[in-house]
Amino acid sequence: MFKKLLIANRGEIALRILRACRELGVETVIAYSEADRDSLPVRLADQRICIGPAQNSKSYLNIPNLISAALLTHCEAIHPGYGFLSENPSFAEVCADCGITFIGPPPAAMVTMGDKVQARLAMAQAGLPMLAGTEVLRSLGEGEEAAAFVGFPLMLKAAAGGGGRGIRLVRRAEEFAHVFTTAQSEVREAFHDDGLYVEKYLGRAKHVEVQVLCDNYGHGVFLGERNCSVQRRHQKLLEESPSPGLPEAVRQDMGTRAVKAVRDIGYQGVGTLEFLVDEDNNYYFMEMNTRLQVEHPVTEMVTGLDLVREQLRVAAGEPLNFSQADVTLRGHAIEFRVTAEDPNLDFRPQTGTILEYLPPSGPGVRVDSHLYRGYEVPPHYDSLLAKLIVWAPTRDEAIARGKRALNEFVIEGVPTTIPFHLHLLENATFRRGETYTNFLLEHAAELSAKVV
Repeated sequence: MFKKLLIANRGEIALRILRACRELGVETVIAYSEADRDSLPVRLADQRICIGPAQNSKSYLNIPNLISAALLTHCEAIHPGYGFLSENPSFAEVCADCGITFIGPPPAAMVTMGDKVQARLAMAQAGLPMLAGTEVLRSLGEGEEAAAFVGFPLMLKAAAGGGGRGIRLVRRAEEFAHVFTTAQSEVREAFHDDGLYVEKYLGRAKHVEVQVLCDNYGHGVFLGERNCSVQRRHQKLLEESPSPGLPEAVRQDMGTRAVKAVRDIGYQGVGTLEFLVDEDNNYYFMEMNTRLQVEHPVTEMVTGLDLVREQLRVAAGEPLNFSQADVTLRGHAIEFRVTAEDPNLDFRPQTGTILEYLPPSGPGVRVDSHLYRGYEVPPHYDSLLAKLIVWAPTRDEAIARGKRALNEFVIEGVPTTIPFHLHLLENATFRRGETYTNFLLEHAAELSAKVV
């Protein structure tokens, strides 16, 4: 195991990594921006080093500064968390060139799966089912030809990047030109790559993702699946495991094929394969996230495994010490993303000072958060404040426990999504486990009217 590790991230995920390292006896160095000088991870780390000003490009995305920080503090490894540089193969390659272990998959696997079109081709060759789609499109003419082939309605998606950017639903041919040029402009600015691709639209689909874990010796397991269908603008708000209504035979088939597919490309570490599941439980591969997911705690709650610990063990060269037969899903877990956003203002991000902070507790309740009273919510980064995760033997009991915990949760000083989650739990469609990717859009008026 490593003796010393640099955490190249911030907020709750930096704190999550720090805690796992501390339990393993790994010394931690936190790399922080000037805006995060007083954050909880900075306060708790064994050592801290400033890597630049608040702007991402000058701090958390600054590869030379991060590498210098690791070398100056004699770190053997870097954990990128999620977001920022976690899926950047160039960063992983620079780490290797400098003799630093990157906690993540090999750069080649990141390159293959980071390009959505390449990923579709690789996973199709590995036997995963796909919706009809195209190669990378870089001109309107190419796009119109592809759209005519796939047919409407269809989805436009960015070939590179993620986070919901560039994703557009196009229902009619007369909309296509405007939507294509708008999406292309967005992804060019966000990812410095204007490539798009077209994919057949699947209505009323569930978003289901499979968690995989592979070591360096050809062994791999899947750790159940998560339902992430509660989304706004392609950003997840709530995740749960196991996925409601998914037959066990489909779960096993999806997981087994997912593990085989990633082993075929030499994948190592944790990763998540995302699928769309139709009303007949047919599933189709969408993309892969080659990193730890925000929603990894729901998998930890139903499997009893520490995914960050397993990441570190695999990166340190240790083999998996359990097999697929040892993986048992127990009970039901739900994660609520609590963000500094105002649901009454179209979830507009908010900033301010945390005047009061009192997280819930009790049986089956976990809170991952970097908040404390007096913390200043900065305007420079993601609006995630906390993740509330609840576990119970059944889904109905997990919903009841979630409602109890949300009612106990006190965050004063900025608007949050806690009231939204409370009203969501009262929604009949959600309670039946019948949500789909457009659920929030179609129920927007009903749900927003209730948020007070």
